[in-house]
Amino acid sequence: MTKGSCMCSAIEYEFTGDPMATALCHCTDCQKWSGGAYTSNVVVPRKTFHLTKGSPKHYNIKGDSGKMNDHWFCGDCGSSLYTELEVMPDAVCVKAGGIDDKAVRDFKATSVEFYCKDRMAYSRPVEGAEQKPVFG
Repeated sequence: MTKGSCMCSAIEYEFTGDPMATALCHCTDCQKWSGGAYTSNVVVPRKTFHLTKGSPKHYNIKGDSGKMNDHWFCGDCGSSLYTELEVMPDAVCVKAGGIDDKAVRDFKATSVEFYCKDRMAYSRPVEGAEQKPVFG
């Protein structure tokens, strides 16, 4: 079982099993949400993901697909926790930085990079990762 939390530990979660994918997203929404060049995501089956403490806040925004992206975060410390995408109803994109186990958080292979068209010039493609100009 993999566990994670926000920075202040008001929100905690867990998931079981191996990730479906590991992904970096360079879209402008993720840049604004993370305050960085991209988000690092561990994608897990939604049925294996559970909140175990607290109630996160969320913000919905329409993605380029026209579908909703639901961003979940701690209302106390502001940590980005996970995203639920309407285009991926069976998955949760857990923000890697909140995962407690560094061996999971520091995934050794990135499966895919999305929105490479929005990649910052100082951020280089990850060798071996599939490069997608947009999502899907």
